[in-house]
Amino acid sequence: MTATEFLKELPSKIKPELIEGLDTVFHFILEDEGEWTVTVRGGQIFTNQGLSEEAKCVVKSKPETLVSLIKGEMNPMMAVMTGKIKISNPGEMIKYAKVFGLM
Repeated sequence: MTATEFLKELPSKIKPELIEGLDTVFHFILEDEGEWTVTVRGGQIFTNQGLSEEAKCVVKSKPETLVSLIKGEMNPMMAVMTGKIKISNPGEMIKYAKVFGLM
């Protein structure tokens, strides 16, 4: 699985009851794989290539770093502390990490 595949498939993997009442926008900026917007709104999740709306959290990393986090091969805290992944709003990421399958 690539980081792009993960983001494209994210809406089909999230149970609606996990995001009911939640509202956020994430930007994922993946080196050499592009930019993605993930929107959670109205009990639904949408992913779109490119950056749209104002993000509450911006995540920047190499695609392989994101894949390692998804697979549980890399510790999320170590990835942040070593600069392998940069998160503009850690509180927002912590709130959604389990929902997105990143922890």
